Amino acid sequence: MGKFVIKTSDAGCRFNLVAGNGQVIGTSQTYKSMDACKNGIESVKTNAAVAGIEDQTKEGFTELKNPKFEIYKDKSGEFRFRLTAKNGQNILASEGYTQLAGCMNGIESVKTNSADAEIVEK
Repeated sequence: MGKFVIKTSDAGCRFNLVAGNGQVIGTSQTYKSMDACKNGIESVKTNAAVAGIEDQTKEGFTELKNPKFEIYKDKSGEFRFRLTAKNGQNILASEGYTQLAGCMNGIESVKTNSADAEIVEK
């Protein structure tokens, strides 16, 4: 089972979604307050369950409505995804993957691990 790990710094709060094996699946933006950070977690739980997958690495891809997972290539050519909420705001971003299949597995891991994930504050 996954967990959301909240870390606080002078800049604010952010969270990582961590899989049962301890690997970070996705990272949030920095929020100014703990309440806003926890709202972000709830947004991931709600939106990941119903989000479609928009593969922007394919030529002529179909643009989906939010919420959605957007797959794209970064400057170094690695595959990444971001989860956007119904309002279009990015709420979770992935690490880089060398293969599209790894990126797709990361999205499935978000869907699986976020639903019942506990929240841990560090």
